[in-house]
Amino acid sequence: MASSTSERIVFVVSDSTGITAETFSNSVLSQFDQVQFKIIRVPFIDTPEKAAAAAERINRSAAEHNAPPLVFSTLVNAESVRAIQTANCVFLDLFSAFVQHIESALGIQSSHSIGRSHMDAQSEQYKKRIEAINFTLAHDDGQYVNGLEQADVILVGVSRCGKTPTSLYLAMQYAIKAANFPLIPDDFDRGNLPATLAPYRKKLFGLSIQPDRLSEIRNERRPNSQYASLKQCRHEVAEAERLMRMENIPWLSTTTRSIEEIATKVLDEVGLDRRSF
Repeated sequence: MASSTSERIVFVVSDSTGITAETFSNSVLSQFDQVQFKIIRVPFIDTPEKAAAAAERINRSAAEHNAPPLVFSTLVNAESVRAIQTANCVFLDLFSAFVQHIESALGIQSSHSIGRSHMDAQSEQYKKRIEAINFTLAHDDGQYVNGLEQADVILVGVSRCGKTPTSLYLAMQYAIKAANFPLIPDDFDRGNLPATLAPYRKKLFGLSIQPDRLSEIRNERRPNSQYASLKQCRHEVAEAERLMRMENIPWLSTTTRSIEEIATKVLDEVGLDRRSF
């Protein structure tokens, strides 16, 4: 068994961007936390010649590290697949593991087309995603309130609790128009939501965070300020959660959750269909 300090090289080989294969490999490899994995992405292997060059690179790595690398592949061209399989590696073909079974179940052959899991830049799906990203950037941190009626969801919470990265992830991955709006001390003193948000209550979802973690994050931005003090963070978090409970806004803490987990919870709670690519 590998020691706690061992490192294994992992190649992610794809005929397109490699995002699908890398996401899958990260999920699988996370189950082996006793090993350190070095991920090397090799995208756009769309010809047998490029596959042969990638195989040579894999062989060099095997010789250098005295261990065959793990190779996660989403290649669809049979000749390219064979080229990688000849290398000194542990070859994991993500597509063939599923495509053959689906072909058998459906009674039809797959297209075996390169890059089909990613959209064309002129497709409607792609245009919707870009539109969502532009909307989300324009409506970050309450900086632009016009057009909120177009939002699919509006995230609320104290400053630096994770609203912006979650909004961008929703836009980029699911073409969700996600605005976000900060809850500030003036809102707590007033005891209700900003008037700007009142017409869109059903679109609101709240994010919170543990005060000590919030203080750490804010200190990275404004060290030793009142804004970053633990006392101020405790006050704002407590008041924000009180306000969200009073206004019956669904919310969750981002402290120990990944962006992916937070986004999934938002999609489920708000009832939005996933628009994955």
